[in-house]
Amino acid sequence: MCNLSLTNIRVNIFDEDSNKFFTYFPYTFNNQKRSIMIMEKKIIYTEKAPRAIGPYSQAVVYNGTVYCSGQIALLPESMEIVNGGIEEQARQVMKNLEQVLIAAETSFKNVLKCTIFLQDMNDFPAVNEIYGEFFEDNPPSRETVAVKELPKSVLIEVSCVAAC
Repeated sequence: MCNLSLTNIRVNIFDEDSNKFFTYFPYTFNNQKRSIMIMEKKIIYTEKAPRAIGPYSQAVVYNGTVYCSGQIALLPESMEIVNGGIEEQARQVMKNLEQVLIAAETSFKNVLKCTIFLQDMNDFPAVNEIYGEFFEDNPPSRETVAVKELPKSVLIEVSCVAAC
């Protein structure tokens, strides 16, 4: 019979060289002391997507999951809003999100959940069509909400959670 004993102790370590947090949980198994590293935090940044316009990261990887901040229709090279209406903005948002996912070494195929914020719910059909181009097979779970206003007065913002 195996004897497993867990403690309520958690050890957090920050490694400055890798810019990651590691969490170790000590435990005993068959009277042998051991520990498991089960979490790490990594900040994702790429110049191929717009830089953050506030105190946040483009994405964070933690324990095998990528948490992507909301992307808006900014062109990465100029930080200007893409010209055009909802179709152009939606496509640029998805391109930006794709670049963040690539920087996190994953892709749209591994996206688990998306949140879409729209300035106007009447744009839903056009956004849905463009969004579908990026998730042809096995689309993730999703919600779409209309909001009063978005950063820089854009028409759409999309965030997502993905597996690594």
